[in-house]
Amino acid sequence: MKVHFIAIGGSAMHNLAIALVKKGYSVSGSDDEIFEPSRSRLKKYGILPEKEGWYAENIQPNLDAVIVGMHAKEDNPELHRAQELGIPVFSYPEYLYEQAKDKIRVVIGGSHGKTTITSIILHVMQFHNMECDYMVGAQLEGFEVMVKITPTANVMILEGDEYLTSPLDKRPKFHLYEPDIALISGIAWDHINVFPTFEMYVDQFRIFADLITPYGTLVYCEADPEVKKIGDNSRNDIDKKPYGLPSFKVKEGITYVLLDGQKIPLKVFGEHNLLNINGARLVCNQLGVSDAAFYEAIQSFSGASKRLEKVAENDQTTVYKDFAHSPSKLKATTSAVHAQFPDRKLVACLELHTYSSLNEKFLDQYKSCMDSADEAIVYFNPHTIQLKRLPAITPGQVKQAFARADLIVYTDSKKLLNDLLAKNWQNTNLLMMSSGNFDGIDFRELGENITLNN
Repeated sequence: MKVHFIAIGGSAMHNLAIALVKKGYSVSGSDDEIFEPSRSRLKKYGILPEKEGWYAENIQPNLDAVIVGMHAKEDNPELHRAQELGIPVFSYPEYLYEQAKDKIRVVIGGSHGKTTITSIILHVMQFHNMECDYMVGAQLEGFEVMVKITPTANVMILEGDEYLTSPLDKRPKFHLYEPDIALISGIAWDHINVFPTFEMYVDQFRIFADLITPYGTLVYCEADPEVKKIGDNSRNDIDKKPYGLPSFKVKEGITYVLLDGQKIPLKVFGEHNLLNINGARLVCNQLGVSDAAFYEAIQSFSGASKRLEKVAENDQTTVYKDFAHSPSKLKATTSAVHAQFPDRKLVACLELHTYSSLNEKFLDQYKSCMDSADEAIVYFNPHTIQLKRLPAITPGQVKQAFARADLIVYTDSKKLLNDLLAKNWQNTNLLMMSSGNFDGIDFRELGENITLNN
Protein backbone atom coordinates (compact mmCIF):
# COMPACT_ATOMS: atom_id res chain seq x y z
CA MET A 1 0.00 0.00 0.00
CA LYS A 2 1.25 3.48 -0.96
CA VAL A 3 -0.16 6.32 1.17
CA HIS A 4 0.59 10.06 1.07
CA PHE A 5 -0.06 12.43 3.99
CA ILE A 6 -0.96 16.06 3.32
CA ALA A 7 0.09 17.89 6.53
CA ILE A 8 2.21 15.02 7.84
CA GLY A 9 3.81 17.15 10.58
CA GLY A 10 0.76 17.30 12.86
CA SER A 11 0.83 15.49 16.19
CA ALA A 12 -1.86 13.01 15.20
CA MET A 13 -0.89 12.80 11.52
CA HIS A 14 2.78 11.96 12.01
CA ASN A 15 1.89 9.25 14.52
CA LEU A 16 -0.50 7.62 12.06
CA ALA A 17 2.18 7.86 9.35
CA ILE A 18 4.67 6.06 11.62
CA ALA A 19 2.06 3.43 12.51
CA LEU A 20 1.57 2.66 8.81
CA VAL A 21 5.33 2.45 8.23
CA LYS A 22 5.53 -0.07 11.07
CA LYS A 23 2.70 -2.00 9.41
CA GLY A 24 4.74 -2.22 6.21
CA TYR A 25 3.12 0.51 4.11
CA SER A 26 5.04 2.82 1.77
CA VAL A 27 4.48 6.31 3.22
CA SER A 28 5.25 9.79 1.90
CA GLY A 29 4.14 13.20 3.11
CA SER A 30 4.28 16.97 2.87
CA ASP A 31 3.78 20.01 5.07
CA ASP A 32 4.56 23.72 5.01
CA GLU A 33 6.14 23.61 8.49
CA ILE A 34 7.23 20.74 10.72
CA PHE A 35 8.28 21.23 14.34
CA GLU A 36 9.75 18.98 17.01
CA PRO A 37 9.18 16.28 18.05
CA SER A 38 7.43 15.45 14.74
CA ARG A 39 10.51 16.36 12.67
CA SER A 40 12.93 14.02 14.48
CA ARG A 41 10.43 11.17 14.62
CA LEU A 42 9.58 11.42 10.91
CA LYS A 43 13.31 11.51 10.10
CA LYS A 44 13.94 8.42 12.25
CA TYR A 45 11.44 6.46 10.14
CA GLY A 46 12.68 7.86 6.81
CA ILE A 47 9.52 9.80 5.95
CA LEU A 48 10.53 13.41 6.65
CA PRO A 49 9.74 15.46 3.51
CA GLU A 50 12.90 16.64 1.70
CA LYS A 51 11.56 20.18 1.55
CA GLU A 52 8.66 22.06 3.10
CA GLY A 53 5.65 23.13 1.06
CA TRP A 54 2.88 21.67 -1.08
CA TYR A 55 3.74 20.24 -4.52
CA ALA A 56 1.20 18.73 -6.91
CA GLU A 57 3.88 16.42 -8.33
CA ASN A 58 3.95 14.60 -4.94
CA ILE A 59 0.64 13.05 -5.97
CA GLN A 60 1.26 10.20 -8.43
CA PRO A 61 -1.36 7.85 -9.96
CA ASN A 62 0.11 4.81 -8.18
CA LEU A 63 -0.98 6.08 -4.74
CA ASP A 64 -3.60 3.94 -2.99
CA ALA A 65 -4.77 6.69 -0.65
CA VAL A 66 -4.20 10.29 0.39
CA ILE A 67 -4.80 11.33 4.01
CA VAL A 68 -5.44 15.03 4.59
CA GLY A 69 -4.95 16.76 7.94
CA MET A 70 -6.76 19.73 9.50
CA HIS A 71 -3.76 21.99 8.86
CA ALA A 72 -4.28 21.71 5.09
CA LYS A 73 -6.67 24.12 3.36
CA GLU A 74 -9.35 23.37 0.80
CA ASP A 75 -7.28 24.96 -1.99
CA ASN A 76 -4.24 22.74 -1.31
CA PRO A 77 -2.63 21.86 -4.69
CA GLU A 78 -1.86 18.29 -3.62
CA LEU A 79 -5.46 17.76 -2.57
CA HIS A 80 -6.70 19.10 -5.92
CA ARG A 81 -4.31 16.79 -7.78
CA ALA A 82 -5.50 13.75 -5.81
CA GLN A 83 -9.11 14.63 -6.63
CA GLU A 84 -8.28 15.08 -10.33
CA LEU A 85 -6.63 11.64 -10.44
CA GLY A 86 -9.50 10.00 -8.57
CA ILE A 87 -7.27 8.77 -5.74
CA PRO A 88 -9.27 7.97 -2.58
CA VAL A 89 -8.94 10.88 -0.13
CA PHE A 90 -9.44 10.24 3.59
CA SER A 91 -9.46 12.44 6.63
CA TYR A 92 -7.43 11.23 9.61
CA PRO A 93 -10.44 9.71 11.44
CA GLU A 94 -11.85 8.22 8.22
CA TYR A 95 -8.62 6.34 7.67
CA LEU A 96 -8.53 5.16 11.27
CA TYR A 97 -12.02 3.75 10.78
CA GLU A 98 -10.88 2.11 7.54
CA GLN A 99 -8.15 0.34 9.52
CA ALA A 100 -10.50 -0.59 12.38
CA LYS A 101 -13.75 -1.46 10.60
CA ASP A 102 -13.29 -5.21 11.13
CA LYS A 103 -12.23 -4.87 14.76
CA ILE A 104 -14.09 -4.20 18.02
CA ARG A 105 -14.00 -0.40 18.24
CA VAL A 106 -13.82 1.21 21.69
CA VAL A 107 -14.25 4.99 21.52
CA ILE A 108 -13.65 7.28 24.51
CA GLY A 109 -15.42 10.65 24.26
CA GLY A 110 -15.93 13.63 26.54
CA SER A 111 -14.94 17.26 26.97
CA HIS A 112 -12.39 16.21 29.57
CA GLY A 113 -10.76 12.99 30.74
CA LYS A 114 -10.76 11.16 27.40
CA THR A 115 -6.96 11.07 27.03
CA THR A 116 -6.51 9.84 30.60
CA ILE A 117 -9.24 7.19 30.31
CA THR A 118 -7.82 5.94 27.01
CA SER A 119 -4.37 5.86 28.63
CA ILE A 120 -5.66 3.87 31.61
CA ILE A 121 -7.27 1.27 29.36
CA LEU A 122 -4.07 0.91 27.32
CA HIS A 123 -1.98 0.63 30.49
CA VAL A 124 -4.20 -2.16 31.82
CA MET A 125 -4.19 -4.00 28.47
CA GLN A 126 -0.40 -3.78 28.24
CA PHE A 127 0.05 -4.83 31.88
CA HIS A 128 -1.88 -8.04 31.17
CA ASN A 129 -0.29 -8.61 27.72
CA MET A 130 -3.62 -8.18 25.91
CA GLU A 131 -3.07 -7.13 22.30
CA CYS A 132 -4.93 -4.11 20.95
CA ASP A 133 -4.54 -1.37 18.37
CA TYR A 134 -5.01 2.21 19.52
CA MET A 135 -4.99 5.95 18.93
CA VAL A 136 -4.43 8.24 21.91
CA GLY A 137 -3.83 11.99 22.11
CA ALA A 138 -0.73 11.99 24.34
CA GLN A 139 2.64 10.32 24.53
CA LEU A 140 2.40 7.53 27.10
CA GLU A 141 5.12 6.02 29.24
CA GLY A 142 6.00 2.60 27.83
CA PHE A 143 4.43 3.30 24.41
CA GLU A 144 6.68 4.40 21.55
CA VAL A 145 3.92 5.87 19.40
CA MET A 146 0.46 7.39 19.86
CA VAL A 147 -1.07 5.24 17.10
CA LYS A 148 -0.70 1.48 16.63
CA ILE A 149 -2.27 -0.50 13.81
CA THR A 150 -1.61 -4.21 13.32
CA PRO A 151 -3.17 -6.96 11.18
CA THR A 152 -3.62 -9.22 14.23
CA ALA A 153 -5.33 -7.24 17.03
CA ASN A 154 -9.12 -7.65 17.13
CA VAL A 155 -9.70 -4.56 19.32
CA MET A 156 -8.92 -0.89 18.64
CA ILE A 157 -9.07 1.73 21.40
CA LEU A 158 -9.75 5.22 20.01
CA GLU A 159 -9.70 8.57 21.78
CA GLY A 160 -12.77 10.31 20.37
CA ASP A 161 -12.25 14.01 19.67
CA GLU A 162 -15.35 16.16 19.12
CA TYR A 163 -13.49 18.70 16.95
CA LEU A 164 -13.95 18.84 13.17
CA THR A 165 -12.69 16.05 10.92
CA SER A 166 -10.96 17.92 8.06
CA PRO A 167 -11.25 21.01 5.82
CA LEU A 168 -13.57 18.94 3.61
CA ASP A 169 -15.61 17.27 6.35
CA LYS A 170 -17.19 19.37 9.10
CA ARG A 171 -18.35 16.41 11.20
CA PRO A 172 -16.78 15.86 14.63
CA LYS A 173 -14.05 13.21 14.47
CA PHE A 174 -15.76 10.86 16.91
CA HIS A 175 -18.85 10.64 14.67
CA LEU A 176 -16.87 8.56 12.19
CA TYR A 177 -15.81 5.62 14.36
CA GLU A 178 -19.16 3.81 14.94
CA PRO A 179 -18.18 2.39 18.35
CA ASP A 180 -19.10 -1.05 19.62
CA ILE A 181 -18.19 0.19 23.11
CA ALA A 182 -18.41 3.93 23.83
CA LEU A 183 -17.68 6.04 26.89
CA ILE A 184 -18.72 9.63 27.64
CA SER A 185 -16.80 11.16 30.56
CA GLY A 186 -18.25 14.66 30.83
CA ILE A 187 -19.66 17.57 28.84
CA ALA A 188 -18.50 21.16 29.28
CA TRP A 189 -18.86 23.67 26.44
CA ASP A 190 -15.75 23.96 24.27
CA HIS A 191 -14.76 24.82 20.67
CA ILE A 192 -16.99 27.90 20.57
CA ASN A 193 -15.71 28.70 17.05
CA VAL A 194 -17.38 25.52 15.78
CA PHE A 195 -20.26 25.10 18.25
CA PRO A 196 -21.46 28.63 19.06
CA THR A 197 -24.06 27.46 21.59
CA PHE A 198 -23.89 24.97 24.46
CA GLU A 199 -26.94 23.15 23.07
CA MET A 200 -25.22 22.63 19.73
CA TYR A 201 -22.15 21.27 21.51
CA VAL A 202 -24.18 18.83 23.63
CA ASP A 203 -25.93 17.57 20.49
CA GLN A 204 -22.62 16.20 19.19
CA PHE A 205 -22.44 13.79 22.14
CA ARG A 206 -26.07 12.78 21.69
CA ILE A 207 -25.31 11.93 18.05
CA PHE A 208 -22.17 10.06 19.16
CA ALA A 209 -24.22 7.86 21.52
CA ASP A 210 -26.73 7.17 18.75
CA LEU A 211 -23.92 5.95 16.46
CA ILE A 212 -23.09 3.02 18.75
CA THR A 213 -23.52 -0.22 16.82
CA PRO A 214 -26.69 -2.28 17.49
CA TYR A 215 -26.55 -4.02 20.88
CA GLY A 216 -23.34 -2.18 21.74
CA THR A 217 -22.39 -0.70 25.13
CA LEU A 218 -22.42 2.85 26.49
CA VAL A 219 -20.40 3.60 29.63
CA TYR A 220 -21.23 7.05 30.97
CA CYS A 221 -20.52 9.30 33.95
CA GLU A 222 -23.77 9.78 35.85
CA ALA A 223 -22.12 12.45 38.01
CA ASP A 224 -22.39 14.80 35.01
CA PRO A 225 -26.05 15.85 34.53
CA GLU A 226 -25.75 16.34 30.75
CA VAL A 227 -24.03 12.99 30.28
CA LYS A 228 -26.58 11.27 32.52
CA LYS A 229 -29.44 12.61 30.36
CA ILE A 230 -27.79 11.29 27.21
CA GLY A 231 -26.98 7.92 28.76
CA ASP A 232 -30.37 7.39 30.39
CA ASN A 233 -32.20 8.33 27.17
CA SER A 234 -29.98 6.41 24.74
CA ARG A 235 -31.39 3.62 22.56
CA ASN A 236 -33.00 0.70 24.34
CA ASP A 237 -30.89 -1.90 22.52
CA ILE A 238 -27.71 -0.43 24.04
CA ASP A 239 -26.25 -1.92 27.23
CA LYS A 240 -26.05 1.10 29.57
CA LYS A 241 -23.37 1.23 32.27
CA PRO A 242 -23.35 4.41 34.41
CA TYR A 243 -20.51 5.14 36.79
CA GLY A 244 -19.65 7.56 39.60
CA LEU A 245 -16.95 8.07 42.21
CA PRO A 246 -15.50 4.96 43.88
CA SER A 247 -14.95 4.98 47.65
CA PHE A 248 -11.55 6.49 48.41
CA LYS A 249 -9.39 8.19 51.02
CA VAL A 250 -6.30 10.41 50.93
CA LYS A 251 -3.59 9.76 53.50
CA GLU A 252 -0.13 11.36 53.65
CA GLY A 253 -0.31 12.52 50.04
CA ILE A 254 -1.44 9.17 48.60
CA THR A 255 -4.94 8.45 47.29
CA TYR A 256 -6.37 4.98 47.94
CA VAL A 257 -9.41 3.31 46.37
CA LEU A 258 -11.35 1.41 49.04
CA LEU A 259 -12.64 -1.95 47.82
CA ASP A 260 -13.91 -4.90 49.86
CA GLY A 261 -11.78 -3.97 52.86
CA GLN A 262 -8.70 -3.35 50.71
CA LYS A 263 -6.84 -0.07 50.26
CA ILE A 264 -5.55 0.15 46.68
CA PRO A 265 -2.84 2.84 46.36
CA LEU A 266 -2.77 5.07 43.29
CA LYS A 267 -0.04 7.15 41.70
CA VAL A 268 -2.64 9.64 40.41
CA PHE A 269 -5.07 11.72 42.44
CA GLY A 270 -8.12 13.98 42.27
CA GLU A 271 -11.82 13.18 42.01
CA HIS A 272 -11.70 13.65 38.22
CA ASN A 273 -9.05 10.90 37.99
CA LEU A 274 -11.05 8.63 40.29
CA LEU A 275 -14.02 9.06 37.95
CA ASN A 276 -11.71 8.35 34.99
CA ILE A 277 -10.49 5.16 36.67
CA ASN A 278 -14.04 3.94 37.32
CA GLY A 279 -15.09 4.57 33.72
CA ALA A 280 -12.00 2.80 32.39
CA ARG A 281 -12.69 -0.16 34.68
CA LEU A 282 -16.14 -0.68 33.15
CA VAL A 283 -14.70 -0.54 29.64
CA CYS A 284 -11.99 -3.04 30.61
CA ASN A 285 -14.69 -5.33 32.03
CA GLN A 286 -16.26 -5.39 28.55
CA LEU A 287 -12.89 -6.44 27.13
CA GLY A 288 -12.57 -9.39 29.50
CA VAL A 289 -10.58 -7.78 32.35
CA SER A 290 -11.90 -8.59 35.84
CA ASP A 291 -12.04 -5.97 38.59
CA ALA A 292 -9.22 -7.75 40.43
CA ALA A 293 -7.02 -7.70 37.32
CA PHE A 294 -7.89 -4.05 36.67
CA TYR A 295 -6.94 -2.89 40.17
CA GLU A 296 -3.74 -4.93 40.06
CA ALA A 297 -2.70 -2.98 36.96
CA ILE A 298 -3.97 0.48 37.93
CA GLN A 299 -1.58 0.76 40.89
CA SER A 300 1.32 1.35 38.49
CA PHE A 301 -0.47 3.90 36.27
CA SER A 302 1.33 7.23 36.64
CA GLY A 303 -0.84 9.33 34.32
CA ALA A 304 -0.80 10.57 30.74
CA SER A 305 1.75 13.09 29.55
CA LYS A 306 0.88 16.69 30.50
CA ARG A 307 -2.09 15.52 32.59
CA LEU A 308 -1.17 16.54 36.16
CA GLU A 309 2.38 15.59 35.30
CA LYS A 310 4.90 16.07 38.10
CA VAL A 311 7.74 18.23 36.81
CA ALA A 312 9.92 18.60 39.92
CA GLU A 313 9.69 18.32 43.70
CA ASN A 314 11.51 18.67 46.99
CA ASP A 315 10.26 18.24 50.55
CA GLN A 316 8.54 21.65 50.47
CA THR A 317 7.29 22.08 46.91
CA THR A 318 5.86 20.06 44.03
CA VAL A 319 5.59 21.56 40.55
CA TYR A 320 2.99 20.20 38.12
CA LYS A 321 2.12 20.91 34.51
CA ASP A 322 -1.29 20.13 33.10
CA PHE A 323 -3.02 20.41 29.73
CA ALA A 324 -6.04 22.01 31.44
CA HIS A 325 -7.38 25.04 29.57
CA SER A 326 -11.19 24.79 29.54
CA PRO A 327 -13.17 25.85 32.64
CA SER A 328 -14.15 22.32 33.69
CA LYS A 329 -10.59 20.98 33.35
CA LEU A 330 -9.18 23.99 35.15
CA LYS A 331 -11.55 23.62 38.08
CA ALA A 332 -11.00 19.85 38.39
CA THR A 333 -7.21 20.06 38.24
CA THR A 334 -6.90 22.97 40.67
CA SER A 335 -9.28 21.31 43.15
CA ALA A 336 -7.37 18.02 42.88
CA VAL A 337 -3.99 19.53 43.78
CA HIS A 338 -5.52 21.53 46.63
CA ALA A 339 -7.23 18.42 48.05
CA GLN A 340 -4.12 16.25 47.71
CA PHE A 341 -1.95 18.74 49.63
CA PRO A 342 -4.32 20.43 52.12
CA ASP A 343 -1.44 21.70 54.28
CA ARG A 344 0.36 23.47 51.44
CA LYS A 345 -0.43 26.70 49.64
CA LEU A 346 -1.25 26.39 45.95
CA VAL A 347 -0.20 28.83 43.24
CA ALA A 348 -2.21 28.04 40.08
CA CYS A 349 -1.14 29.60 36.80
CA LEU A 350 -3.26 29.40 33.63
CA GLU A 351 -2.48 30.44 30.05
CA LEU A 352 -5.45 31.47 27.92
CA HIS A 353 -4.32 29.97 24.62
CA THR A 354 -7.17 28.34 22.67
CA TYR A 355 -9.71 30.03 20.42
CA SER A 356 -12.46 29.54 23.00
CA SER A 357 -10.45 30.72 26.01
CA LEU A 358 -9.39 33.94 24.25
CA ASN A 359 -12.90 34.71 23.02
CA GLU A 360 -14.58 37.54 24.96
CA LYS A 361 -17.94 35.77 24.55
CA PHE A 362 -16.58 32.69 26.32
CA LEU A 363 -14.59 34.30 29.14
CA ASP A 364 -17.49 34.34 31.62
CA GLN A 365 -17.44 30.50 31.60
CA TYR A 366 -14.31 30.77 33.80
CA LYS A 367 -16.18 32.26 36.77
CA SER A 368 -14.87 30.82 40.07
CA CYS A 369 -12.81 28.13 38.29
CA MET A 370 -9.65 28.97 40.23
CA ASP A 371 -11.19 29.43 43.66
CA SER A 372 -9.35 26.37 45.02
CA ALA A 373 -5.99 28.09 44.56
CA ASP A 374 -4.48 30.29 47.27
CA GLU A 375 -2.96 32.44 44.55
CA ALA A 376 -4.41 32.55 41.03
CA ILE A 377 -2.53 33.81 37.96
CA VAL A 378 -3.73 34.13 34.35
CA TYR A 379 -1.48 34.84 31.37
CA PHE A 380 -2.46 35.71 27.80
CA ASN A 381 -0.58 37.08 24.80
CA PRO A 382 -2.40 39.91 22.95
CA HIS A 383 -0.50 38.95 19.76
CA THR A 384 -2.04 35.46 19.86
CA ILE A 385 -5.49 37.07 19.94
CA GLN A 386 -4.58 39.08 16.82
CA LEU A 387 -3.39 35.93 15.02
CA LYS A 388 -6.70 34.24 15.81
CA ARG A 389 -8.51 37.35 14.49
CA LEU A 390 -10.49 37.79 17.68
CA PRO A 391 -11.54 41.04 19.37
CA ALA A 392 -8.95 42.24 21.89
CA ILE A 393 -9.48 41.47 25.57
CA THR A 394 -8.05 43.36 28.56
CA PRO A 395 -6.64 42.21 31.92
CA GLY A 396 -9.66 43.91 33.50
CA GLN A 397 -12.06 41.76 31.47
CA VAL A 398 -10.18 38.63 32.49
CA LYS A 399 -10.25 39.59 36.15
CA GLN A 400 -13.98 40.28 36.00
CA ALA A 401 -14.71 37.01 34.18
CA PHE A 402 -12.89 34.88 36.76
CA ALA A 403 -14.79 36.73 39.53
CA ARG A 404 -11.74 36.86 41.74
CA ALA A 405 -10.58 40.25 43.03
CA ASP A 406 -7.04 39.08 43.81
CA LEU A 407 -6.47 37.43 40.40
CA ILE A 408 -3.10 38.46 38.91
CA VAL A 409 -3.09 38.90 35.13
CA TYR A 410 0.08 38.95 32.98
CA THR A 411 0.56 39.70 29.28
CA ASP A 412 4.38 39.37 29.38
CA SER A 413 5.62 35.79 29.86
CA LYS A 414 9.18 36.88 30.75
CA LYS A 415 7.88 39.02 33.61
CA LEU A 416 5.67 36.12 34.74
CA LEU A 417 8.67 33.77 34.73
CA ASN A 418 10.85 36.18 36.68
CA ASP A 419 8.12 36.77 39.27
CA LEU A 420 7.58 33.02 39.72
CA LEU A 421 11.30 32.45 40.25
CA ALA A 422 11.44 35.27 42.82
CA LYS A 423 8.68 33.80 45.01
CA ASN A 424 9.20 32.01 48.30
CA TRP A 425 8.12 28.42 47.62
CA GLN A 426 8.36 27.08 51.16
CA ASN A 427 5.37 24.78 51.79
CA THR A 428 3.84 25.86 48.46
CA ASN A 429 3.00 23.99 45.24
CA LEU A 430 2.91 25.35 41.68
CA LEU A 431 0.46 24.24 39.01
CA MET A 432 1.11 25.41 35.42
CA MET A 433 -1.91 24.88 33.12
CA SER A 434 -1.98 25.38 29.35
CA SER A 435 -2.40 23.69 25.98
CA GLY A 436 0.65 25.79 24.99
CA ASN A 437 3.83 26.76 26.83
CA PHE A 438 3.28 30.32 28.07
CA ASP A 439 5.21 31.60 25.02
CA GLY A 440 8.45 29.81 25.69
CA ILE A 441 8.52 28.89 29.39
CA ASP A 442 10.37 25.59 29.88
CA PHE A 443 8.29 23.91 32.60
CA ARG A 444 11.00 21.42 33.55
CA GLU A 445 13.66 24.12 33.87
CA LEU A 446 11.25 26.27 35.88
CA GLY A 447 10.49 23.38 38.21
CA GLU A 448 14.16 22.54 38.73
CA ASN A 449 15.02 26.17 39.50
CA ILE A 450 12.19 26.43 42.03
CA THR A 451 12.93 23.14 43.81
CA LEU A 452 16.71 23.54 43.83
CA ASN A 453 16.76 27.15 45.00
CA ASN A 454 14.12 27.03 47.76
